[in-house]
Amino acid sequence: MTDFGDQAILSIDLDALVANWRKLAAQARNGNPAAECAAVVKADAYGLGAAEVAPALWRAGCRRFFVAHSTEALALRPALPENAVIHILHGPSPGAEADLAAAGLAPVLSTLAQIAAWRDTARRLNRALPAALHIDTGMNRLGLSEAEAEALLADPAALEGISLEFVMSHLACADEPEHPLNETQRQRFAHWRRRFPQIKASLANSAGIFLGAGYHHDILRPGIALYGSNPIAPAANALHAAARMAEVAHLQGKILQVRSVDRGESVGYGAGHIVEKPSRIATVAVGYADGFPRALSGRGSAVIKGRQGHVQVPIAGRVSMDLITLDVSALAPEDCPPGSAVSLLGGGVDIDIQAAAAGTIAYELLTQLGKRYRRVYRGGHQAESRA
Repeated sequence: MTDFGDQAILSIDLDALVANWRKLAAQARNGNPAAECAAVVKADAYGLGAAEVAPALWRAGCRRFFVAHSTEALALRPALPENAVIHILHGPSPGAEADLAAAGLAPVLSTLAQIAAWRDTARRLNRALPAALHIDTGMNRLGLSEAEAEALLADPAALEGISLEFVMSHLACADEPEHPLNETQRQRFAHWRRRFPQIKASLANSAGIFLGAGYHHDILRPGIALYGSNPIAPAANALHAAARMAEVAHLQGKILQVRSVDRGESVGYGAGHIVEKPSRIATVAVGYADGFPRALSGRGSAVIKGRQGHVQVPIAGRVSMDLITLDVSALAPEDCPPGSAVSLLGGGVDIDIQAAAAGTIAYELLTQLGKRYRRVYRGGHQAESRA
């Protein structure tokens, strides 16, 4: 592939991603040696490419994957071996049940209507179909209500033809370990776990894994932590440190031009940034059309590797569609000539800190990464091994 000089590069370290998965698996198995660590690869593996990410995790030993939509599941199916289990968190799309069954997919059933449609499909095909069951315990988003779950249990024929693999729920506040809803949800889920004793259970997301063995159960569903973000809020100091993940994504833009700007001159649209002293401004070929948030205007930062090490430089002025401008006055001119690489995520720019500067979270930064980057995948091709 031609390396065009102004094209930004998004490097994805699959070895780091696998290391994160193994760390999460080990954390869970401290409390339950039999716990299975799955992987959430929805939204194109949080923007990093499910067709590359999922096979790398499979080679490392991951056997169960979660996506959001039926279309995501059907797209992922050819990228994984036939015996890989792919769950659809939104359940089966109406009218697509036969296609999903033919592809060997396992939806998560959240409504009585979904259960009935999946059961009817199993009857028509005259074979059992795999699925999981979602019961709401406090998120009030997806999942059966308490009354619906009771109605399901009261109807012996409701699940005929459905091979339930596990019952699950989803934590609303796991990133805040002291939030009282965590314990409330844990207790509510324990109740439903006892009502479905014949199948496995799944409660913990990335942050939930660090809440302790009482949240782990049989199947863990990490998502954002796999991709390098710390899933625990910084206020929870001890857990925040324990949950620090290896960096997976490294976004580098290229400097197009460096210009000297006198004191009192403005930079960028709206003349919102006024230079307070003679400065050097570098223009980089990345903008909000690439998924780099406009909200980082005058708030975010970048890192440039100079002769004296890595130097953090501020974004000066507005992020525009295709360009950002950086104040590189702290660097010698020879350290940042046109063509130099600038780290915008990773490479010394903490993804969670950059997200906070934009008033958002790492999930949004990653899933908005655009299509104009040259994507480079590193590692992840080691011989198959289990965590």
